[in-house]
Amino acid sequence: MTLRILHLVGSAVSDFHADLSRLYAGGCLQATADPASYDVHVAYVTPDGQWRFPADLGPVAIEAAEPVPLARAVERIVSWGIDVVVPQMFCLPGMTTYRALFDLLDIPYVGNTPDVMALTADKARAKAVVAAAGVRVPPGEVLRPGEQPSLEPPVVVKPTDADNSAGVVLVRDRADYPVALTTAREHGRDVLVETYVELGREVRCGVLVQDGELVCLPLEEYAVSTADKPVRTYEDKLRRGEDGELTLVAKESTRAWILDVDDPLTERVWAAARRCHVALGCRHYSLFDFRIDPDGEPWFLEAGLYCSFSPQSVVAVMAAAAGLPLRTLFGRVLQESRR
Repeated sequence: MTLRILHLVGSAVSDFHADLSRLYAGGCLQATADPASYDVHVAYVTPDGQWRFPADLGPVAIEAAEPVPLARAVERIVSWGIDVVVPQMFCLPGMTTYRALFDLLDIPYVGNTPDVMALTADKARAKAVVAAAGVRVPPGEVLRPGEQPSLEPPVVVKPTDADNSAGVVLVRDRADYPVALTTAREHGRDVLVETYVELGREVRCGVLVQDGELVCLPLEEYAVSTADKPVRTYEDKLRRGEDGELTLVAKESTRAWILDVDDPLTERVWAAARRCHVALGCRHYSLFDFRIDPDGEPWFLEAGLYCSFSPQSVVAVMAAAAGLPLRTLFGRVLQESRR
């Protein structure tokens, strides 16, 4: 039986989010192409709220596709008899409202539900939930406009709801607070101020749901150092090239690598990740960032519940290291989403 798949791509918010979505989704489409198993369709949402159904994700094909409003887009999607949707949108409406649309249409989709995505998009709320489940989190406070920090440095200042480390600043002196708060507020209304967890190490852990069991994947470690890279910033993750296209900096071998599962750190992080997955109400898969202090204890930083099933997706890289090829991973998650 051929599975009818809809890849939901683009952004209802910004060209940046649309480009990021297109980057990952394009990798997925190429890597998972299997006409004998999948009948693939693409829906592309633009920041003006219009929908397009391009032949591919190249700029020419997107521009040539007819823009249609939501009502006509829904008619077309329903007429195709889609079996499962693969959400590839990274903006907040894409993670929440657009996923909820497919709940309303009773069409299964891969990944976490809108309420879980909304919860984890707010770093402070996600921290509170996992802390209540017994996971270590850095002490912190949320500052609304006009409020001033009470925590003594060193602290990390960040927007509560931005991704890719946008607006993240390490503050070691109170005199640096004003600039840090201004920088963070360029990317979000509210600001999270957290006590800085000394290095240590920094890792990411992926979790897959397989036959009802939580299976943790090999950890990915990131290049950080007390001397010259105490925190990861936007420049460590993304870069826009001379051609205007986004590229993934974080995947360079000098910036990230897979840990051997025999590393003593692994079991501690796996235990914390499982608690996070359950506490936040995740399904299908999950992904968490942890700071590791000098004593080897993991501290939850944030949840990034994305997987585009591109070869460069973190979960896909981890799964490959565990002996699970991307196409097999994709097939298993599609199956899990339709249970």
